[in-house]
Amino acid sequence: MNDFIFHNPDKVYFGKNQIENLPKEILSIGNKVLLVYGGGSIKKNGLYQKITGLLKDSGIQIFELSGVEPNPRHTTANKGAEICKAEKIDVVLAVGGGSVIDCSKGIAAAAVAKSGDVWELVSKGVWVTEALPVIAVLTNAATGSEMDAWAVISNMETNEKIGLGGSALIPKAAFENPEYSYSLSAYQTACGAFDIFNHVLDNYYLAGDKTFDLVLEFQEAVMRAVVKWTPVALKEPENYEARANLMWASSMALNTVLDGGTVHGCACHMMEHELSAYYDITHGHGLAIVTPRWLAYILNENTAPAIYRLGEKVFGVEKGLDNMEGARLAIDAVWNFCFNTLGLKPNLTDLGIGKENFEKMAQHACFGGEISGPKNLTPKDVEAIYNMCL
Repeated sequence: MNDFIFHNPDKVYFGKNQIENLPKEILSIGNKVLLVYGGGSIKKNGLYQKITGLLKDSGIQIFELSGVEPNPRHTTANKGAEICKAEKIDVVLAVGGGSVIDCSKGIAAAAVAKSGDVWELVSKGVWVTEALPVIAVLTNAATGSEMDAWAVISNMETNEKIGLGGSALIPKAAFENPEYSYSLSAYQTACGAFDIFNHVLDNYYLAGDKTFDLVLEFQEAVMRAVVKWTPVALKEPENYEARANLMWASSMALNTVLDGGTVHGCACHMMEHELSAYYDITHGHGLAIVTPRWLAYILNENTAPAIYRLGEKVFGVEKGLDNMEGARLAIDAVWNFCFNTLGLKPNLTDLGIGKENFEKMAQHACFGGEISGPKNLTPKDVEAIYNMCL
């Protein structure tokens, strides 16, 4: 395993009534808030009214930015930054899923940048050490942005979707009430669940000798929770235990608890970001299409033991098999989870995507080099995996 440093200062309020503590957390920083949200579902389920009522009763001044896109645009983040600068905002309050939280982080970073342009930070790979404080109210278990140092911002003008990271982007506090995810559609639930699963698998599970048993067991527990509880949430959308397990799995998957010394190149995420950048598809669905093909592509005598372990520990694949046979059954189990259990469409053509941009997408996914991982991927490898997804 590699050396690592663990530090996560995010304060999480988890449970049914924790939102009552929101004004206290905001007032510990200031009293001017930019409330950021998406398409308005929080008004339909009453969360908007609950939060604004609490803030107004506490004397907190509210400004708003709505309409954050599922793949948040740099232009939207810049619009929020302009409001923050003009109104001298103290706190950016994200109420929504990962896209809203990511956009809020982009706003918070751009608001203190001289240019006010988040894309300048993204394109230059700036590690953000100064930003307005962000507080998150989570409504969709998926990206883990409520408890990590990252955001992903899209520039649809240039077909780019790139991560923005920094210690200043870790939310100061996160409010996680599983009830807030009851109104999610089956499709949103399925896509979010696979995003959680893939965060673990893609980010650090297949790390070879750069890991240790304790961390592997933690990683497998998170993936098992997703596999166990997602079908329950799909069948019973208001099952609190199912929603709670998925919500906490979302936070655990990317808050650095699981990645001690094990991170590699996140191949599936790098490949899917190109799909979202070019075609504006739902991130979790794109990951589900790419992941089983990636596993099949990287399968060899070296990777088979770890892939077989995934099948055995997470999906209950039979013990004692030949490593290659067990690994193939594991890949079959991932496929079945994606497209039968979650009910997601299995092919890029199902989403209206052809091969016309694959070469450019593959080049950009590799950033002029290779994607590191259990098998390093060149642009030609990435293009081959895209073609497997058709």
